[in-house]
Amino acid sequence: MLHGLIFDLDGTLVDSLPGIAEALNGALAERGHPGHPEERVRTFIGNGTWMLARRGLPPEVPDEEVAAVEEAVLARYARTWRTGTRVYDDIAPLLADLAGRGVALAIFSNKAHAHTVTIAAELFGDIPFCAVLGHREGSPRKPDPSGALEIAAQMHLAPAQVGFVGDSTIDYETADNAGMQPLLVTWGYHPRAALARTQALLLDDPRHLHRHLAGLHPNA
Repeated sequence: MLHGLIFDLDGTLVDSLPGIAEALNGALAERGHPGHPEERVRTFIGNGTWMLARRGLPPEVPDEEVAAVEEAVLARYARTWRTGTRVYDDIAPLLADLAGRGVALAIFSNKAHAHTVTIAAELFGDIPFCAVLGHREGSPRKPDPSGALEIAAQMHLAPAQVGFVGDSTIDYETADNAGMQPLLVTWGYHPRAALARTQALLLDDPRHLHRHLAGLHPNA
């Protein structure tokens, strides 16, 4: 029985690709580099802002320039996320229903912590998440399980009582490393074929996730 659920953010709860692409391409142009179409940027998402910048640049570009592009992306994204992010259809009622049934809910993202907290507060302000974690300076990124285990402790649950919902093999590895049940959604940014090579249950629509979790009654 699952008593808690940790959700990835980008590609799982929200479609943030337009805002991320705008921030990245603006930062690249600012630094004198060519940009990329949105569908190419889609393949860069999932490992945090530094890797987003790294993947957007030619391989010969030194790390110092990657860091400068990352800084510019973060500055721009504070603005672009507002017009370039939407909650996926059927996600809001799913979260409200789960919260109403007493399921412990949390968000864990490789996105910068400040942006993760802001987006969660503004788009899901009525959902009582017990934790919202993004990448914090000095903390490891997913698939390191530290953040997921920290959240499970805040939920007062054993890892085996927690499901991890994401859209990437990184999320699968995070769940596996933490001893949690992986649930992978296919409406996000990563190819279904790659997700199918994992041992996770694949969900093609938020309503499928809702039906799969319909039997959760943690307070029963």
